[in-house]
Amino acid sequence: MQGMDWNDLRYVLAVSRAGTLAAAARRLRVNQTTVARRLAAAERVLGARLFERIDGSLRPTRAGEAAIGQAARVEHEVEALKRGIAGSDAKVAGSVRLTAVPVLVNRLLVPALAELHAAYPGLRLELIADSRNASLTRREADIALRLARPESGRAVLARRLGHVAYAVYGPRRRTGELPWISYDESLAHLPQARWIERARGEEPVAPVAVSDAEAIMQTVRAGFGKSLLPCFAADADAGLRRLGDGKVVLTRELWLLTHGALRHHARIAAVVDWLGVLVKARLA
Repeated sequence: MQGMDWNDLRYVLAVSRAGTLAAAARRLRVNQTTVARRLAAAERVLGARLFERIDGSLRPTRAGEAAIGQAARVEHEVEALKRGIAGSDAKVAGSVRLTAVPVLVNRLLVPALAELHAAYPGLRLELIADSRNASLTRREADIALRLARPESGRAVLARRLGHVAYAVYGPRRRTGELPWISYDESLAHLPQARWIERARGEEPVAPVAVSDAEAIMQTVRAGFGKSLLPCFAADADAGLRRLGDGKVVLTRELWLLTHGALRHHARIAAVVDWLGVLVKARLA
C-alpha cells in the first residue's frame, strides 16, 4: 500500500461497514461526493476495484476484501497508539531522571525510595548522583535538586523546597585536636568551603581534600579530621558527632527544578510531590 493515505483507508472501511456511499457519508459526517472521491483515490493507488454494486449495495471484491483486512489492522494499531499516548501522561508509570549532588541522593533520596515505590510500583526513578549541574533543557534530567538559587530560564520551572543546615562534625571515636577537612581547589567557591577557610584560622588542615560532601562525611568518619557537614545526613550517622556547641553555622537553599514541558506528566508530578513531603519531613 505504498503511497496510501490512512484517511482513504478510513473511507474504505466505512463503505465496507455501511454498504452504501450515502450510509458511509452519514457515519463519517461528510457528503456522499467526498466518500466517492476518497474511494476512487484508494482504488487508483491500489490499481484495483475494491467494491462492486450488488442488489443496491456495495460489496467488496477480492481485492477489496484484502484491502479491508489490512485497513482494519491499521485502524486497530492507530487506536491502540492513541489510547497509549492518551494514558501515558495520566498514570504514574515510566521513567523519571532525577539529579542531585551525591549527599542528597545517598542520604536523603535513597533511604526514602521504598515509600515511593510502594505508592507507584510502575514508576522507575533514575537517580543521577553528580556534583555537576545536569541540564534540564537538554533533557539530561527531568528533575534536579540544587543547593543554590538557579538562574532564571523560560523552559525551566524552579521553586524553593527548603533549607539545608550545616554544623561542624568530627569522628565519634576520636578526641583531641582535629585538623580541618575541606573541598579541593576546584570547589573553593562553595559556601561550605569559604566558611571552613574563614573558621579554621591557624588550625591545621588535614592531608586530604575531596570533591563533595558525601566524600567529606566518609573522610571525617574515618578519623582524618573535622568538617562542615549537612545536619540531616551527619546527625543520622552513628560514626559522627557535632563539635563545639553544636550550633548550625550555615544554611543553603534547596531548589527543585523541572522542565516546563513535563510539568503536567503524572509521573513527574508524583516525584515532585514525593520530594516536597520528604524535604518537609527531613529538612524542616
